[in-house]
Amino acid sequence: MGFLSRLFGGEAPSAASAAPARPAVSTSGVQIHPSVDGGVAPAAPGFAGGVLRCGCATDKVEVTLSGQTAHNHVCGCTKCWKPAGAVFSQVAVVPRDQLAVTAHAEKLSVVDGSAAIQRHACTGCGTHMYGRIENQAHPFHGLDFVHTELSPQSGWSPAEFAAFVSSVIEAGVDPSRMDGIRARLRELGLEPYDCLSPPLMDAIATHVAKSSGALPA
Repeated sequence: MGFLSRLFGGEAPSAASAAPARPAVSTSGVQIHPSVDGGVAPAAPGFAGGVLRCGCATDKVEVTLSGQTAHNHVCGCTKCWKPAGAVFSQVAVVPRDQLAVTAHAEKLSVVDGSAAIQRHACTGCGTHMYGRIENQAHPFHGLDFVHTELSPQSGWSPAEFAAFVSSVIEAGVDPSRMDGIRARLRELGLEPYDCLSPPLMDAIATHVAKSSGALPA
């Protein structure tokens, strides 16, 4: 009697009777975010920034970015701003010193003052214009979070992965849809994670280790 049989009784499964192949998951009609649903566009070579504008009809808040973004991704968390109908948000980062509010700053207000990321939203239309971390001990201090779909310019850094995928359930997505959502993300080349991507998780862990003394600063 084999090891599995001794533990659980019965005969151990043969190679031929191993777990059956999973049926293909349909991705027809699965939508992620308007910026990626038709495919992920590449960055423009030498792209040097542009403007983001809120959704108001007049007196638009304008944020100017003087450089290319990085670590662009789609995010399933319930904190990030999403355009109407989108399942995920799309978020990138830019160095803090490359972001400036260049029109109607008086319309901006922080959504949740207790959050690690202070999301500055337009009080007219509700669009989140940028997120900023004020805690200098935070691993991502010095980076601002932005939504490049608010820009009339094309050429921004493309989405690279999907973060906090399971969290879309917290926003009301039926769990039965998750296989199709993950399959569609992989079709788009956006590896789904239930945290951040491995390089970003490594960056967080490195920051913590240096702060604690486990690694040299």
